[in-house]
Amino acid sequence: MPVFPAANGRWRAVFGIDLDVKPGTYPIAVDAGATHLTRDLVVHPKVFRTRRLTVDPDFVTPPPSAAERIEREAKWLRQVWDSSAAERLWTAPFVRPVPEPANSAFGTRSIFNGRRLNAHGGADFLSAAGTPIHAPNAGRIVAARDLYYSGNTVIIDHGLGVLSMLAHLSAFEVHEGDRVERGQVVGRVGATGRVTGPHLHWAIRAVGSRIDPLSLLAVIGERGERGQQGQP
Repeated sequence: MPVFPAANGRWRAVFGIDLDVKPGTYPIAVDAGATHLTRDLVVHPKVFRTRRLTVDPDFVTPPPSAAERIEREAKWLRQVWDSSAAERLWTAPFVRPVPEPANSAFGTRSIFNGRRLNAHGGADFLSAAGTPIHAPNAGRIVAARDLYYSGNTVIIDHGLGVLSMLAHLSAFEVHEGDRVERGQVVGRVGATGRVTGPHLHWAIRAVGSRIDPLSLLAVIGERGERGQQGQP
């Protein structure tokens, strides 16, 4: 896992437990010079809520004409998740991209048009169309484009394997390759892609794992919905 220096001579690493990891005990080894430590990380079972939504049928059973595009975008996204900068691009705590509270929880099991699909890999914020979306932290824009399922999408690489996806935008305020600062407006809330109405979908990848953005705020962010103060 990539690490970065923290206060008082300590080092920190950001990684997550993906939704598909099976409950159980996983050993962790830490090597720091002459120091070698082992710890057990226990993953407990978790029961997630189920939501039922009705959307455009083309986003549940895509037409054959969309198959090549969907496969091409899925391959490209896998490359994005695996190509984070080796250095940390942020220094300040993470912040919320919009002020509204999350109204759809991470991990929720989704049933679209009666068909069970993948678990919800982010958090949704019921914001009005046109609401400014702020960068959760500094980084580099690796995506600012229209994708089949997530619509107009911005992905920010924060470095060290941490990336933010901001989806369903109505407009972009950045371009791919741009460097952005924490709080900078990167787009506007919209209703593009597989949606039932205007909202922001914020997803986080940490070293390849899908994690709850609200958990990230609780650990290395400003005060979030869980009422904890993170540290930079």
